[in-house]
Amino acid sequence: MKENRSKYQLALPILYVLLLLFTSCEFKNEQPSLNFTQLQENFSQPTDDNTLWCYWYWIGDDISKEGITKDLEAMKKAGIGAALIGNINPDEEDGKVPMLSEDWWGHMVHAVNEGKRLGVDIGAFNCPGWSQSGGPWVKPEMAMRYMTFSEAKVKGGQEVKVKLAKPTSEFQDTYVLAFPSIASEVKTLSNSNAKINVTPVIKNVDKLIDRDTTTVAGFLKSVENYQVDIIANEAFMARSLRLIPSTDEFKAKCEVYANKDGTYTKIKSFDIDRSKLSPNVGPDRYAPILVALPETQAKEFRIKFKAEGNVFQSNTYPNAKIEAWNLSEIVFSKAVGLEDYTEKSLGKMHPTPLPSWDSYLWEQQEAIDKSSLKIAKDQVINVTDKMEADGTLSWKAPEGEWTIQRFGMTPTGTKNAPSAPQGKGYEIDKMSEELVRFHFEQFIGKFIDKIPEENISAFKYVIADSYEMGSQNWTDNFEVTFESTYGYNPLSFLPVYSGKIVQSLEASERFLWDVRRLVADKVAYEYVGGLRKISEENNLKLWLENYGHWGFPSEFLMYGGQSSLVSGEFWNEGTLGNIECKAASSAAHIYGKPMVSAEAFTAAHRSYVRHPALLKKRGDWSYTEGINHFVLHLYIHQPDDTRIPGVNAWFSTEFNRHNTWFEKSKAYFDYLRRCQHMLQQGNYVADICYFIGENTPLMTGPTNPEIPKGYSHDFINAEVILNDMKVEKGDLVLSNGMRYKMMVLPSLNTMRPELLEKIESLIRKGGKVYGSHPEKSPSLQNYPESDNKVENLAQKIWQDATSKIQTYGDGTVLQNMALDSALTHLKIAKDVDLNADIPVLWTHRNLPGMDIYFLTNQGDEKLEFAPSFRVKGLKPQLWDAMTGTIKHLSEYTQTENHIKMPLIMQPGQSWFVVFTNKENNAVADAYRTNFPKNKVVKELNTNWELNFSDKTIGPEETIELDNLMDWTQSENPKVKYYSGTATYSTTFEINKEEKTEYLLDLGQLGVMASVKLNGTEIGTSWMPPHVLKLGDVLQEGENQLEFEVVNVWRNKLTGDVQLPDQEKSTWVTDDWITEEEALIPSGLMGPVTIKSLVE
Repeated sequence: MKENRSKYQLALPILYVLLLLFTSCEFKNEQPSLNFTQLQENFSQPTDDNTLWCYWYWIGDDISKEGITKDLEAMKKAGIGAALIGNINPDEEDGKVPMLSEDWWGHMVHAVNEGKRLGVDIGAFNCPGWSQSGGPWVKPEMAMRYMTFSEAKVKGGQEVKVKLAKPTSEFQDTYVLAFPSIASEVKTLSNSNAKINVTPVIKNVDKLIDRDTTTVAGFLKSVENYQVDIIANEAFMARSLRLIPSTDEFKAKCEVYANKDGTYTKIKSFDIDRSKLSPNVGPDRYAPILVALPETQAKEFRIKFKAEGNVFQSNTYPNAKIEAWNLSEIVFSKAVGLEDYTEKSLGKMHPTPLPSWDSYLWEQQEAIDKSSLKIAKDQVINVTDKMEADGTLSWKAPEGEWTIQRFGMTPTGTKNAPSAPQGKGYEIDKMSEELVRFHFEQFIGKFIDKIPEENISAFKYVIADSYEMGSQNWTDNFEVTFESTYGYNPLSFLPVYSGKIVQSLEASERFLWDVRRLVADKVAYEYVGGLRKISEENNLKLWLENYGHWGFPSEFLMYGGQSSLVSGEFWNEGTLGNIECKAASSAAHIYGKPMVSAEAFTAAHRSYVRHPALLKKRGDWSYTEGINHFVLHLYIHQPDDTRIPGVNAWFSTEFNRHNTWFEKSKAYFDYLRRCQHMLQQGNYVADICYFIGENTPLMTGPTNPEIPKGYSHDFINAEVILNDMKVEKGDLVLSNGMRYKMMVLPSLNTMRPELLEKIESLIRKGGKVYGSHPEKSPSLQNYPESDNKVENLAQKIWQDATSKIQTYGDGTVLQNMALDSALTHLKIAKDVDLNADIPVLWTHRNLPGMDIYFLTNQGDEKLEFAPSFRVKGLKPQLWDAMTGTIKHLSEYTQTENHIKMPLIMQPGQSWFVVFTNKENNAVADAYRTNFPKNKVVKELNTNWELNFSDKTIGPEETIELDNLMDWTQSENPKVKYYSGTATYSTTFEINKEEKTEYLLDLGQLGVMASVKLNGTEIGTSWMPPHVLKLGDVLQEGENQLEFEVVNVWRNKLTGDVQLPDQEKSTWVTDDWITEEEALIPSGLMGPVTIKSLVE
């Protein structure tokens, strides 16, 4: 990189910062807000300081400099102020301009140069593909790695020389440990002492207990229920069940039975979900499933499998093409194992995109406290120095039977994606800032080097999309960091990674809790924090989505807190976004980040159907989740203008210059910019902070109990509570100005003592806490003294576990009661009371002398209601983000705690209700009623002329219309399947009344229209009700009216499906369209009327 910009340093301190004390987190102060005049002016006319951003995907390296220039010019015109370049190759094949070639770098630099010229900032994903941080420069020893091992049994009392197997080809040795063998481990049911039957009958059934993991038996997917019976030759004491899968994905509900005295009794129920086996949901892809059983002695055991979920292809029946899932071994054992050890050690992760708050909480395993069934911690011997480089161990072993485990790291296998082959490689280690800096240097650093110095300021952002790269559970010097953090050496506990019990079940569980917590902390601080630091050292900001849909190993709040900027995401349809947006906004609120972005309007398939009116409701919803800035998903680069609509993808809304309505999208974008402007002012108002607990991984927080209607919340973590929370006037306050009236504790019985001590201090000084008391620490650190501290302090605070309300110091602890009852007891009034059961969502911002409420009607019906707002002594104004206009509201009443007023909201409509005593000339006078009625004074449904702009696909002649109609109902295919712009024009006469406000109502419209009256642009309508103010442009007598209407591409694409290839005029890369597709209503359908407001 250029010497005057690069501050890249590989040198890092050996000892990791003690994250428990969280001494390195930053908390930003309250953001100053604009004065009233600035607020109003920037609302009426959005400025360049308040723009939308967009993801700018260059698909398949199909790029051109001419297209880059045109893309950026179109963005600038529409009000997009930043373009975040993602080099995405869904097919993972070479493109026209090979990635990482000098030509390709030239295109990247051209984007920055043009961005500088036009005033559009540029960001770049930190590697090829959208996830995550990797490339061909990452060697195996730099990659994300996990702990694996091989095992050997030896007889002691002699010099032992044994060749220890290398578990994987890319293997990095760490430690070799020896410990006395557990005799019960070899005592299992197998073909030598039992027989097996499966109903219905399957092939190779004996392979399930042959103790050979290379053989399998297949279960047909067409059969939902299977029963496996294993009959021992003599009574057998079972303490665990180990299922060893093959390489097939499967999902099942399972029940284990034992035949006691002639009756089968259920002794265990459990679920198996191996429905996704890619390394980004856990590096130990085919790990055993270990199930702890209550000590059960019987001759006959039964397992019932009920298959569920997806259908997967197996290799068991290759010739018959029968779908099945394979199982290698079923092992009933006398040994005790740590249940779910693979998941608890991050070898396997939650197999769906949306893990819940409790996805990484497990039921308490019943302890079987027998010394012969576990490893004594002090009997674990480090014999690493006894092994030669080739794996040969030479060791004088003490008397007895010994188990040798050769531990080491191997790459998890995750690679950045989707990328062209030359840009693809291992993911960089997420727990090493040194390696993260190395990765930055190889891609972003080289990019910086190539940008001309005079244009470098246009390159602003480094991008890290949602985390999709799975877990890792070890790294270089991890044991050193571990010991400095927790105060004990982890080496004696390494056998727990293989499911063995060391010291005790409780100690083994706590050890893995410590591992998971440290991994989460290091991923946040070393990966995100490291990437942020080197970005900021180069005058760049790290923009990051603070969660992950596949194998997220960190804690979402801390992870987001380490970034410069934080973002959520939402899809226009479906549920993706329902936890991501609150995850992002909570992180931003508690760490003092005023801007909360969202990857906005991601979508699946249904190409070229969506338009702003279909996007508005979901976008408004995201604002009520705390989002206040949109990064449009997706602007796909269009390399030329001959392929129309052009390059598209299955995963986006088409925000690009080739889309029919993009040229008219500025009106919609201005609406979004006004909303952003208002929602970035002051501080978010939330009465409740839900503490997420200390367990990890975590991608979301708990809302149990659910927040009552009328209140808002944030999630908060231990780091912020410990370092930044204090009490002021009974509120829990952060240094950035955030205030909460109550903290809700999660349904957990664990808490580390340092955190409980801080919560005790907050309560004693006047804080209010809702929830039950913790009983112990989850960590092995300072155990058992830590448990004693927690128990004693909890008893001091909560006193009586059965009480509902307990005073402690100046504060209050509430439990054993409904949350709304607790709020009522504390006299915390609702922030917004809708006074009706209606689909209105809201959010609230506060700044000195002003309260800003945003309300959105998420329903499909017009609403008339009278909400109450928790405001005193201020006057209400209605700020309309659709138009940028502001007016006083005359109808309202002040009660003791609230201001109540009547409101009307059309389907999908939104309002800002602003309470302030400030005003200026831009605030319109109030009518006698908040929403005056109107009457029709002129109908304009006949005598229209219609001209289609694109004569190559539409009619060439002017069409005279006696009646307005939907184009798709026309018998003329050039009209029926037309996509693009058409102009309606007419003239009319009117007698104007003085001091009367006139409106133009377009009626039904498909899908957008810009309107000119007497040659003057009066606005663009994109959302029902399609009503525009006419103002002084309306003349007495004759007037000329012109509508420029645009519809969506879908209709023409549907028409072209029915044509021979040589007659088609459209071209797309992702085409899921059939001729049976329903056409989208198009054109001006009316009725078109002139209306006047009536007081």
